[in-house]
Amino acid sequence: MMSIIETQKLNYYYQDGDMQRYIIRDVSVKFEKGQFYTIVGASGSGKTTFLSMIAGLDDAKAGQVLFEGTDIKQIGFDNYRRNQVSIVFQNNNLVPYLTAVENVLVAMSITDNSLPVDQKLVAYNLLDYIGITREKADRLVSDLSGGEQQRIAIARALATNSDVILADEPTGNLDEVREGEIIAIFKRLAHENGKAVVVVTHSQEVAAQSDVTYRLNKGQLANE
Repeated sequence: MMSIIETQKLNYYYQDGDMQRYIIRDVSVKFEKGQFYTIVGASGSGKTTFLSMIAGLDDAKAGQVLFEGTDIKQIGFDNYRRNQVSIVFQNNNLVPYLTAVENVLVAMSITDNSLPVDQKLVAYNLLDYIGITREKADRLVSDLSGGEQQRIAIARALATNSDVILADEPTGNLDEVREGEIIAIFKRLAHENGKAVVVVTHSQEVAAQSDVTYRLNKGQLANE
């Protein structure tokens, strides 16, 4: 099976006087559709930096990120982020003065991917899929709980119909019960919907539930 995202000798470093301080060093790894991946490591190990590079949010100092065999620089970072990958942030980045369904519709409005004609119906269905009722979908996100807001952020990521879901500490602000619910959604997205799901996490519980866990240590990514 061809990987959907692959890194080849990826490097990221900071210039510190004459020194180059490496955060990521020569990392080559493949991610496939239908798999739920986690990336763990100590604080400051570079997990978010690595995710930012495969998300097209940050440019590597050396090496390549390939999407279906094409360098994402050739695709164009804006184009790649808009159409090929969906990103879920820890602080969810929702628009607080919009309802849940309106937040999902905003995401749909910026992708070039083909979407069904009745986008509002799709938005409600996506929210229902991840456990947000129609009644809650019509409420301002600022009136909903942290767990509910994180679900909406996932629905928004799904709305663009991309094959890759990237998430940075998506359960970091949630209790164990809510964390378990979010893990279940990610597993379903990988195993039932065929998405490549890559989650950066501190949580051993999240890592234990994933198909593949990588540990980032001293710039190297190793399979656990």
